[in-house]
Amino acid sequence: MSKFQLTTDFKNAPYWWDAAPLTEVAGGALAPSYDVAVVGSGYTGLRAALTLARAGRSVAVFDKERPGYGASRRNAGFLGRTLKKSYIDLKAAKGAAFAAAIYRDLMTAYESTLAFIEEEGIDCHAVRCGRLIAATSAAHYALLDRELSGMKADLGLPYAMLPRERLREEMASDLYDGGAVIPDLGSLHPGLYHRGLMERALAAGVAIFGNCEVMAIEQIGQQGDRFRVTTAAGPTRAQDVIVATNGYTPKSLPWHARRLIPFVGYMAATEPLTPTLLQKQLPHRRTVIDSNLDIDFFRPAPDSPRLLFGGATANGLEDPVAIASLLHGRLRRALPDLADVKLSHVWTGQCAGTFDMMPHIGCHDGVWYGMGYNFAGVPMGSFFGLKIAQKILGLTDGVTAFERDAFPTLPLYRGNPWFLPLAMRWFAWQDSKLAKSTSLPVIPSGAGRRAA
Repeated sequence: MSKFQLTTDFKNAPYWWDAAPLTEVAGGALAPSYDVAVVGSGYTGLRAALTLARAGRSVAVFDKERPGYGASRRNAGFLGRTLKKSYIDLKAAKGAAFAAAIYRDLMTAYESTLAFIEEEGIDCHAVRCGRLIAATSAAHYALLDRELSGMKADLGLPYAMLPRERLREEMASDLYDGGAVIPDLGSLHPGLYHRGLMERALAAGVAIFGNCEVMAIEQIGQQGDRFRVTTAAGPTRAQDVIVATNGYTPKSLPWHARRLIPFVGYMAATEPLTPTLLQKQLPHRRTVIDSNLDIDFFRPAPDSPRLLFGGATANGLEDPVAIASLLHGRLRRALPDLADVKLSHVWTGQCAGTFDMMPHIGCHDGVWYGMGYNFAGVPMGSFFGLKIAQKILGLTDGVTAFERDAFPTLPLYRGNPWFLPLAMRWFAWQDSKLAKSTSLPVIPSGAGRRAA
């Protein structure tokens, strides 16, 4: 049996911080007022701030931690047109026109993020590497084929099914019952992408205040400086306010916190591997997710010969060694060639789901928001930041299909997801039930399944 080990230079910190370390950012003296105040310095907040500043607005961004401390420099760096709620489920629940509009916006979010990175010259290893979705059972494989064939028929989105006997063309694993290759999806280095966004926002004149918590947002009028924003650096005023805190939304923003389900995601990085060993694991250097509701995922590091991977979402563990042990077990189960490799980094990050498994963008009591990304934060966070800025600027381009539905919550819920352990067990039960089925299943309404 392999012995789990950590490297001598092991870090309980994101791998991405090696190339994009966090820095202190002081926005200077707090001005009496700004055109726009942004709460949260992730992709959503910075993309909105950059767009607004370049349009001539004065913008201040506030973050409780150092900018980049949250999910924007912790996530896996997957780029896709992905929803936790599947296309065929959405189509059945909301109709073909609504589902098509949502997935067109998902494609726009993906393509526009790649185009923005290229136009801005942000060096963050953004590539169209393709994605493998590994089926965890024959029934999962059949459901995956049905989902993707429906998307291809209605939306023209490409895919290719890979039966079990051909899976090793894509991944050195015998764990899965085949899978599907989505050839046009991508990946990037999330830390370098965030750093590039922040550098451009600062160059455009955005004032970024790190270690500066926003304690309150109060509406004080209908014209001019409509809001008073109370921060750790003192009070200021703003004509418009954007809340872009996603999984780090505080209870001091109760309307938003009641609509988000924060949960912890786990990731790890291996020690450097030989090029031959790494090439064997993922011959085409694609990103990989499995077909479960609670996914495991894998990808090559974009800037070193390591494998990055994650899973065990919302497991409840906090000790880094215990997290590393759990993740290493997932790694050697899927990729047995790596059973004896050591782990160099382990880290966690706060994500956010929603009760309808959909991202949401809109305006409540005059305050703009974009959040609830359900594992799609890189392209959707960037896209929502752009759309919010366009809305504030009065541009018709700000319209998106994601603003059509109300942002739901549950009675008595106040932002404390006490039910997460039960939900994860239910997801596991659903996956097990599906795996044991002998006929093509009907997707439960609202269950959703990641497809692309």
